[in-house]
Amino acid sequence: MKSGRQAANTQGWWRLSPFFVWLGIFYASWFALVSLGEHWPVVFDHWPIALVMLLGSYVAGSTPMGGGTVGFPVLVLLFDQDPSMGRDFSFAVQSVGMTSAAIFIFCRRLPVETTTLGWAMIGSTLGTPLGILMFAPLVPGLAVKLLFSIVWASFGIMTLYKLREISAAEGIAHASKRFDRLSGLAVGLVGGTFVASVTGVGVDMLIYTVLVLVRRADLRVAIPTSVIMMAYTSVVGVAVKGLVTGFSPGVFENWLAAAPVVALGAPLGAYVVHLVGRQRTLVFVALLCLLQFFWTYQQSWDELGVPGLMLGLVGLLIFNAIFHYLYRLGKILAADGRPVETLHGLDFFDQNGGKTG
Repeated sequence: MKSGRQAANTQGWWRLSPFFVWLGIFYASWFALVSLGEHWPVVFDHWPIALVMLLGSYVAGSTPMGGGTVGFPVLVLLFDQDPSMGRDFSFAVQSVGMTSAAIFIFCRRLPVETTTLGWAMIGSTLGTPLGILMFAPLVPGLAVKLLFSIVWASFGIMTLYKLREISAAEGIAHASKRFDRLSGLAVGLVGGTFVASVTGVGVDMLIYTVLVLVRRADLRVAIPTSVIMMAYTSVVGVAVKGLVTGFSPGVFENWLAAAPVVALGAPLGAYVVHLVGRQRTLVFVALLCLLQFFWTYQQSWDELGVPGLMLGLVGLLIFNAIFHYLYRLGKILAADGRPVETLHGLDFFDQNGGKTG
C-alpha cells in the first residue's frame, strides 16, 4: 500500500494532467506550424528574443508583471523596434506564456480572488478592444514609451517602499461584494482601455495593486490572480488584433522564436519562485522597472529633453499619489476591523490541497 506522501504526490501529478495536455497540444501545433511553413530559419534568426524571454517568462509566472514587461523595453529600446510592435508582441507572447501559467495555477489549485478577477475580466472585455480600436491609434510612439516607463517605474518605487508590509500580509481582508465588483470592473476598464491597449501590459499590475494595497492580500493570492488577469487580457488583445486591426510587422517572427520558451518558462517561474522567494524576486523586478525608466530617457533624450524629464517626474508623482491613496484606503478598511479571510476561504486551495492560513 502506498504511503500518505506517495499518494499525495500521485494525486499532485494527476492534477497537473490538463497542464501537460495543454503543453503537448501547443508544442505539437507549434512544431507543425514551423515545419510545414518552413519557418525554421526564421526561428533561428530570432534567437535573441527567445533568450530575452527566458527572463521575461520567469517574470510573467512569478510576479504581477507580464512577460511584456521585459519584452517591450528590449524590443523598443535595445532592438529599436516601433512601440506598436512591442505592444503587439507583448499580447501575442503573453497569450501563450501567461495562459500556460494560468492553467498551471488552476491545476495546482492556488488561491485566487475570483470576485474581483471576474469583474476585472468583464471590464477588460469591454476596455481592451475599445482601447485598441479608439485610444491606442491616437497615442504617438514616443508617448507609448513614456507611458510604459512611468507606469512601471512607479510600480517599482511602490514595491520597494512597501515591500516588507506587502510580503508580510496573510490571507485577504474582507470587503463588500459591491466594492469587489466595482474595483474589479474599474481595473479592467481603465487598465484595458488606457494601459494594456497601448503597452500590451499593465492590467495585471493594477489588479495586484488593488489587492495588496486595499485588500491587504497575501502575495500567494494577489500574484496568481494577476497572472490569470493578464493571460485573459492578452487573449482578448490577440483576438482583436487578429480579427480587426492586424499585427505590426515582425510580431509573428518574434513570436515563433519566443513562444516555445514562454509556454514552459512562465509556469516554471510560478514554481521556482517558491524556492527563490517572492520577496527577492519582487526586489529584482522592481529594480528592473526603475532601470528601464532611466534607460528610456537615456535612449530618447534627444526627443524628450528636459520637458520630457519633467513630465516623467510629474507622472511618477501622480501614479505614486494614486498608489498612496489606495494604501490609505486599505488602512481605513483595516481600521474598520474587517476580518481577514485565510487562504482556505478562497476559491482554490494551495498546491498540496491543504488549508493554509
